[in-house]
This record gives sequence, structure tokens and C-alpha cells, in this order.
Amino acid sequence: MHNQKKVEQPSIIWRYSDKKDAPRILGINPWIYDFAAYNVWTRPTGLLCCLEMLGRAGACTALVDFMDKELDPDHWPGPRKNGQGHYPKTALPRPYVLKGVPRQFSRYGADKKRVRDVLTSIYPEPDLILVTSLMTYWYPGVISCIRLLKEIFPRTPVSLGGVYATLCYEHALNSGADLVISGPLERPDNWTKLWSLLGQGQVPIPEDSGLKPDTSYYARPDFSIIMTSRGCPFKCPYCASSKLYPRFRQAEPELVIEHVRQEYERGVRNFSFYDDALLVNSESVLYPLLEYIIDNDLVLRLHAPNALHIRYLSPKTCRFLKKAGLETIRLGLETTDFSNRVDSKLGPEEWHRGISNLLEAGFVRQDLVVYVLAGLPGQTKDELDISIRECLKMGLRPELNYYSPIPGTAMFEQARKYSDYPLEEPLWHNNSVWPCVKGGFSWDEQKYWKEKIKEGP
Repeated sequence: MHNQKKVEQPSIIWRYSDKKDAPRILGINPWIYDFAAYNVWTRPTGLLCCLEMLGRAGACTALVDFMDKELDPDHWPGPRKNGQGHYPKTALPRPYVLKGVPRQFSRYGADKKRVRDVLTSIYPEPDLILVTSLMTYWYPGVISCIRLLKEIFPRTPVSLGGVYATLCYEHALNSGADLVISGPLERPDNWTKLWSLLGQGQVPIPEDSGLKPDTSYYARPDFSIIMTSRGCPFKCPYCASSKLYPRFRQAEPELVIEHVRQEYERGVRNFSFYDDALLVNSESVLYPLLEYIIDNDLVLRLHAPNALHIRYLSPKTCRFLKKAGLETIRLGLETTDFSNRVDSKLGPEEWHRGISNLLEAGFVRQDLVVYVLAGLPGQTKDELDISIRECLKMGLRPELNYYSPIPGTAMFEQARKYSDYPLEEPLWHNNSVWPCVKGGFSWDEQKYWKEKIKEGP
């Protein structure tokens, strides 16, 4: 049984354990360093899962999220009704390798002095710090964070995990972390390494580890997340999901329903799905969850910012989603050139049938945002133009989703051949610089495509 005890800093809560000599493990979500960043219901889901499983294993845990408004409320822009919002930002010089990119580089998140004050107020000090990392090209924020942690807690080991640590492991070894973990923490070898860093022996891995993000660290959230699964059964050549989570796993529906119930009871009304493959095996987890929401008359707003697999949009699924309160819909079309797709997740009949089923369920065409993949290696303007026009003819809203070359994926070597930039440097993975478009990012080219979409078919 855990109880909660506030640390000196009000925004930080240690979760104390009944275990004797329980180690104190502090989770850190670092700043974003980028040309652009927006809070699209963003939480460090992997880190929240790690803290949850470590707590059940007997550790005392706490979280400092540099990207959460509670850390720096006086300087945080107000959220929209649906829970999205801007981050505070501080202009920074562009990294040397990006000096030719005509965009402003910034640090997004809490003020650096505020972060320092929060960290120095923590007492007692942590025995281990767990830093997460998301996009590979956000590593400057990770390194800046680790340097600050080492300055404040010089005797505390720091472990780095997450997307950057997994996909760019060799690069991450130079981050300053004492341990770099590649892959999920619940993998037995990673679990053992982490506890060994604390000088502890074999600790059993809790059941269902990796499927229960603990969002209760956020005291006054504008939104929460729902995660019914991890990984994806598809292995698209441009996507890293199967590399990050080699095995597609689904949570027990009771776990997901209980999470939503608890968050709803504390006032949360905006929920964002975090799955890469939400609609796969819908009967197993999604249907029971949606039935719970409908049967209990929960008044909430559901959001699906990760592209839904259109082939799984059956009439029943669409009706359930509509009745349960799905408001934000993003669809993974990628291209209408079905005969030359680089993936196998969608065919023309499935595309038209999925859209028809959404409309029959009561969704409005203008609310259906369709992701079109842009900036692929060797992609022509005509190919992109055809996909955009097809969406517009159907009354849908195309949105260009620029390709990011990801190490370890099937398309990465092809990307290296087409790119003008050295992709072994993670900063060039940034889709904001259009790494596989000849000449890179261009304001004129961006304006051209915006006008194409605005002018209609």
C-alpha cells in the first residue's frame, strides 16, 4: 500500500513505499529543443509506465515534467477547451549543423531557472534519476537536462531511456548518462541493469508492466491519455513502432476502464488515445472501453491524434466511436497511389469504405483530417498533388505529414541516398527541415502546398 507525502516543492510528490530501504527514483521529462512544438495532448507515456512498474516493484517514485504547466504556471499559455495548447518558448541559437535552416530554434517548456529551483527543493534527494527521450532530434534538450541534473545531484546516477536512447543508442552513450537503456524497461535485461545501478539484486518484474501509464502525477490536468496497446502489428518501412516495441501487446480492458474511471472522477474530460494501432482487435479492449463510456453516460471528448488505420473502420467501430464522444479524428492515408504504396496497410476499397462508414455514423467530412505523407525519398510533386486533390474532391481535410528518416527502419538507407544531409547526425532526422526534399525546407514551398490545399480540388 502506497501513501503520498509532499516534498518541499508543492508540485513534486514522492510516492512512498512500505518496502524497507526502498530506493527513491525520480522521473524526468526534459525540454524540447526544436523549430516548432505544440502540445497535442502530449505526455511522456513510456516514462509514466516505468514509474508505475517501479512503484509496484517497491520503489519510491516522483516525477518532474519540464513540459507540464504545473511546473511553471505563471508563464504557461492557457490551453484550448479541448486540452491542447502552446508551450512557453525561449529563442536559442541554431545548432551549428542547422545554421542554414531558415527557421527559429527554441527551447520549449518550463523556464530554466524555475526547473532548477524545483529540482534543488527536492528532499530527500533521489537515489536514481530516470530521464526519458522522445524524438531523436530532440537530444540537445536531453543533454542540457542531464548536465543540469549532474550539477544539482552530482552523486546520483542518471539513466536515459526512451525513443532517442533506443534508436540512436551509440549516439546516446555520449549524453552524459550513467546508463543508457535501449528498448522497453520491462525487458528482463533492461530491468536487471536498472536495479543493478542501484546496487540491488533480482527484483521481480510486476505483471502487466509497460501497459499502465500512471497519470496521477499530474495534479490539475487539462487532459489525460488512454493507452490500450503498445506496438503495432504492421511493419511500415517509414515507421519505428515495431523497432521500439517488437511485440504488439494489448492491455486488459479492466485496466483501461479503471484508468478512465479514475481520471473522469477527478474532473478530466479530454482523453487522447496513445495507441499506434488502436483499432486492431477492437473487440478485445476498445469495444469494452467504449461500451463503458456509453453505458455510464460519461460526457467527455475523445481525441485520436495518431493516425487511425482506415481499414479497421467498420460500421460498428464508427458508431461506437461517435456515440462515445470521439471529436478529433486523424486518418492514416499516406497516399492515394495504392498500386505503388510502400506499405500494405490500406487498399482503395478499404479507403472508400472506411470514409463511408464514418459518414454513416454521423461524422462530418470537414472534421476528418487525413494525413498525407510528404517528403519521402524520391517522391515527386505530382504524386503529392494527386493525393491532396483526391482528399479535397471527397470533402476531406488533407494535412501534410513530413517524413522523418528513422534509424533502423527499412527506408532509412534509401533516405540516406536521397538526402543532402548526413543522417548519422540525429538533428537531420527532424521533419521540420524536410531532410529528404532536395534543398531542404523552404518557406515558399510550404506556402505553395498550403495554397494548394486551400484552393480546393
